[in-house]
Amino acid sequence: MGELASSRALSVEPSQGECGQYLTFYLQDEMFGLNITPIREISEYGKVTPVPMVPNYVRGVVNLRGNVVPVIDLPARFGWPSSPLNKRSCIVIVELSTADRGAIELGIVIDSVSEVLDIPAENIGSAPSFGAKVRTDFISGMGKVGDDFIVLLNAEKVLSLDELSQLEQVAKTAP
Repeated sequence: MGELASSRALSVEPSQGECGQYLTFYLQDEMFGLNITPIREISEYGKVTPVPMVPNYVRGVVNLRGNVVPVIDLPARFGWPSSPLNKRSCIVIVELSTADRGAIELGIVIDSVSEVLDIPAENIGSAPSFGAKVRTDFISGMGKVGDDFIVLLNAEKVLSLDELSQLEQVAKTAP
């Protein structure tokens, strides 16, 4: 999986709307991007412990250096069928901040990592209001790279605050 798959922290802090670095990855043969600011690490898909009575898009939890981290099946979160796991499947660990709960870490299952791209602000357009295969509130913009467009996801909106609260409970009650 190359250099990106190693469990290393990514540290760059561009603001939304400025030239930024985006981790690009694939879900069911479609490319997406995620600003690297909330990304803490990328690891190979390993042992995920299932947890009963959670939303269908929660695969379970992983032990990340002694911390219980909920793992989200991103295709299922989008309302798609789950992707089959393969040797390129990864878990991207992101840290999201909330005003009342502080920071919460969660893992996002992706099919494979592509690369980290610099996308200048002038190459980022607004989210489409129709035709997207993903809820438009999950999309922060469309990044133009060469002749292609990449759907740029907003990590904080992929989950609502209520769902973050549910995931905190998953982490607290996991075996």
